Amino acid sequence: MSDAPGPDQDLETARLEWDEAGQPMSTRFGDVYFSRADGLAETRHVFLNHNRLAERFRALAQNPTPARRFVIGETGFGSGLNFLAAWQLWREAAPADARLHFISVDRFPLRREDLERALGLWPELRALADELIAHYPPTVGPAFHRLHLDRGRVCLTLIFDDAQRGLAQLLNSDHPDFIHAGPTVDAWFLDGFAPAKNADMWTPELFATLAHLSRAGTTLATFTASGMVRRGLADAGFTPEKVPGFGRKREMLTAHYAMAESTSVPATPNRPISAPHRLNRKKPALPWALPSHPGLSPDTPRTALIVGAGLAGCHSARTLAERGWQVTVLERHRRAAQEASGNPQGLLYAKLSPKNSPLARFNLLSLSFAQRFYRTYWHIDNGEDAGRFGAACGLLQVATTDKERQLQTQIAQRFQATPEFVRPVDATEAGKLAGLPLPRPALYFPRSGWLNPAALCEALLDHPNIRLGGDTTVTDLCQQDEHWCARDSSNREHRARIAVLANARAVQHFVQTASLPLKAIRGQITQVNATDRSRQLSTALCGDGYLAPTDGARHCLGATFNLHETDTDLKERDQRQNLDQLAQFGPEVANLFADQPLASLEGRVAFRCTTPDYLPLVGPAPDQAAFLEDFAALRKDARLNISRPGRYHRGLFINVGHGSRGLCYTPLSAELLAAHIEREPMPLDRELVQALHPARFLIRDLMRNKI
Repeated sequence: MSDAPGPDQDLETARLEWDEAGQPMSTRFGDVYFSRADGLAETRHVFLNHNRLAERFRALAQNPTPARRFVIGETGFGSGLNFLAAWQLWREAAPADARLHFISVDRFPLRREDLERALGLWPELRALADELIAHYPPTVGPAFHRLHLDRGRVCLTLIFDDAQRGLAQLLNSDHPDFIHAGPTVDAWFLDGFAPAKNADMWTPELFATLAHLSRAGTTLATFTASGMVRRGLADAGFTPEKVPGFGRKREMLTAHYAMAESTSVPATPNRPISAPHRLNRKKPALPWALPSHPGLSPDTPRTALIVGAGLAGCHSARTLAERGWQVTVLERHRRAAQEASGNPQGLLYAKLSPKNSPLARFNLLSLSFAQRFYRTYWHIDNGEDAGRFGAACGLLQVATTDKERQLQTQIAQRFQATPEFVRPVDATEAGKLAGLPLPRPALYFPRSGWLNPAALCEALLDHPNIRLGGDTTVTDLCQQDEHWCARDSSNREHRARIAVLANARAVQHFVQTASLPLKAIRGQITQVNATDRSRQLSTALCGDGYLAPTDGARHCLGATFNLHETDTDLKERDQRQNLDQLAQFGPEVANLFADQPLASLEGRVAFRCTTPDYLPLVGPAPDQAAFLEDFAALRKDARLNISRPGRYHRGLFINVGHGSRGLCYTPLSAELLAAHIEREPMPLDRELVQALHPARFLIRDLMRNKI
């Protein structure tokens, strides 16, 4: 029986012992990670050569530029040796503008220090290994982690989970009529510990999932020639063949996938729709999140309109621009980041949890992704840009109540294997890190810090494929000739193949998205002048409120949450509240600005945009009328299996609802948005993709008979 982690369970990291030559062995499985003779040569023989990767990488030059993409899937990331070898070959053989997606799953991932030690055996891969190690995510899960390497040429998706469960989450839908409807893998590395050592992985269910993620012609290679593996692959639709193995291994298997015609079901509105019937399962596999229309063809002009130049819009623009899109950003203000994204300082922070709920997972994955993303901006040390974007000064989440201390103890236990991501500190160490005495323990995030959102937005838009159209208030959206047309208040028209709405609650001004459940929450920050004593604060502090280290002249602190207020004027009451909240960090911090008259303090009011479940809306814009028609029967029986994809406004996408976590959420949300648009492998598991999907509230309300 498999010991795969459930949704509220966690992973274990690999348990290793090292032989005299410094090579790792799994004590759990009693097996080696790679050949003792020559692991790199084995990888090249088994996986690179028998998937014909060199010639296939070179052949990408014949494809249109948007189609110069190759996807490799792997079971058993292990030491990352297979990945580094494929990356090295990609550099040598693929066109410079091609993009490699490498997706790998591992049930027992190596800790960072073990990964570094194992890869130290391969000096010729040192530069690639160093980059991988620098980006290696926290080994907490189950979880997907998206890593961008080699200046974006290589995209690594690490799935820390059981192989079958993790890879199955790559399917866009697990509905049997649409099982082949999502992105596919071009080549498989079927690796992992030998079937005799790890029988739980080599199952018929895994082979079936590999088939569901394959297309006609997908290749596969594996080091084993086991009869059980050969028969399992054949039963799943592969055509396995024995070929000479590496070194002392007489044989191995190679295969290609020959998709049966009956299993190739496109997600189009023209295919026959089966009659609704009741599902005999707890959670219906409704394909509502699967769009009914095909993606863009490779020769379609890549032009995009983005409405809104806050953090969500600017991250969306940059992510698309780096994929070759020509992007026009329409903003009602003259400059970017003039509303909720315009505070002079913001903390990179997310609330972790000892549980593994969708919200908890999204917080963890967003924070990890954002820390990697902002590293480039924080570490600029030349010229005028040095320090312009903020500081990677670390962040202390202070435990202000007994309940919070208990929660932090549970979080610390869950993340004990990843102190580089978060670790508990007592009051004494917290004070040393902060540079000021603190009376309470805290969680320390060494890779977090503060950012200047406005400067960041300007930098994100600084790309040759992006044009900012300021002073442009979009009043109307419509679709004309397969293009989206945005009309502004000056009666000008702006046209592009797709449109992305990233304008917070103003998304409700358009007829296509008027029904999205969004609310605005007023927030006020306070700005205080730095003093000799306050300049000693070296780490960001957060609790019920926050205090950032000085930007050179001032500090930001706050922020208030005023649910039902719409006043944009500064309120003295809120200035006082922000100052009073400093008491949670102890008397030394509380008295830092006591000599500054309240009336002299500056501040700023903005409105956060959030959703009922506090997760953002990221993905295609649903056609509400069509959803109410297609899924109406759910009102009477929420367990009906309605075999039909969702209908969406083709080419219209949404990225809103990030609340007070914009700095943290928007980098990963933009990556998810691009995956929806480009029909790439998703950076998140299917459960999370649907948890962030803009159509989720329509389906929930229909099932609850609320609409």
